[in-house]
Amino acid sequence: MSFSDYRTALVTGASAGMGAALVERFCKEGLTVHAIARRQDRLEELAARTGCIPHALDMTDIDSLTRLLRGLEIDVLVNNAGAGRAGSIPSASAEDIDALVDLNVRSVLHTVRTVLPGMMERDRGHIINISSIAGHYNFAGNTIYHATKAAIHMLSRQLRVDVLGKRIRVTEICPGRTETEIFDRNHGVTKDEAREKFYEGYEVPSASHIADIAAFAINLPSYVNIGLIEVTPTFQVPGGLTTLKSKAQ
Repeated sequence: MSFSDYRTALVTGASAGMGAALVERFCKEGLTVHAIARRQDRLEELAARTGCIPHALDMTDIDSLTRLLRGLEIDVLVNNAGAGRAGSIPSASAEDIDALVDLNVRSVLHTVRTVLPGMMERDRGHIINISSIAGHYNFAGNTIYHATKAAIHMLSRQLRVDVLGKRIRVTEICPGRTETEIFDRNHGVTKDEAREKFYEGYEVPSASHIADIAAFAINLPSYVNIGLIEVTPTFQVPGGLTTLKSKAQ
């Protein structure tokens, strides 16, 4: 399948960054794109620029989300909405845990649960889950975020089992450092501070690169499924091994 085989798309977390770039790319490809995000002003600007259909909605409001999705026929679903918070489990609050699990995992499961049966009935569809290298590799901090993105990784693999025999593809796009608003929104720093700390002097992918990669996966023939795409800067490598000496000598 390619864009010509699909009519509609749904992108969550669409008001900025990768979500907005995906909406813009899909609209250019001729799809009717439903864009979900909390920030209505950003959505209205995006709709004016791209022609997408905006839905101002909190993804963690499952009742409202389900009512919206039941009224839509979606061919391409992009689960992009997500948040992160710095810190380890010992420093995390109960609210930190609940907020990330509700947005990064719970809302995704309910979105797929509601949209997927229609795809299966029509025997066409493509689900793209935006995860993170944090769901595949260990590095310091952001423990809750790591755990929730690992859940999205396993969901992506399991969905392939659930739809076996149907012409439905599932792709996990797993970015490393990418220039978006995630650091200033989730790390307690300003936009200027985030740019200086995480982007100045670095060569990193942009949100439009992620949209191009999603388009590549969609445009392949229906019998080709790209299951996992890991995207990092050339000068970024995940992993590493830390060993500490014991205090007792």
